[in-house]
Amino acid sequence: MAKEVVQNSGIIYNSLTNGSKIIGEIIADNDFRIDGEVEGKITCKGKVIIGQKGFMKGSITCSNTEILGKVEGELIVFDTLTLRETAIVNGDVKTKVFVIEPNAIFNGSCSMQNNLEKQTKENPKEVKKSEYQSN
Repeated sequence: MAKEVVQNSGIIYNSLTNGSKIIGEIIADNDFRIDGEVEGKITCKGKVIIGQKGFMKGSITCSNTEILGKVEGELIVFDTLTLRETAIVNGDVKTKVFVIEPNAIFNGSCSMQNNLEKQTKENPKEVKKSEYQSN
């Protein structure tokens, strides 16, 4: 079973519990944990965690992401994307650092760059790094 790295930084975070479902767009200033289902778009200035029972279909743009559950869609992660051993990701990834534990499943394309800000300037539809990078 995947071991989750829990760091209590004292920062407030949002959560969607198992059995809950959101269809639409989520914009969050603080970390966001998903143990339910989201279909749509998540834009977060902090870390997005998809719990072991969590499911995301759509796009995620954030500073860091840790996935234990299932994601289908596009991920733009300005710093570190971590797939734990129970993770299943089907989609396209753009990130600076990509960590994949043994037994995690990744099907898609990956673009790794030290500076995603340059890429977002070339494609203005994407979120600017400075707006969604945690301090």
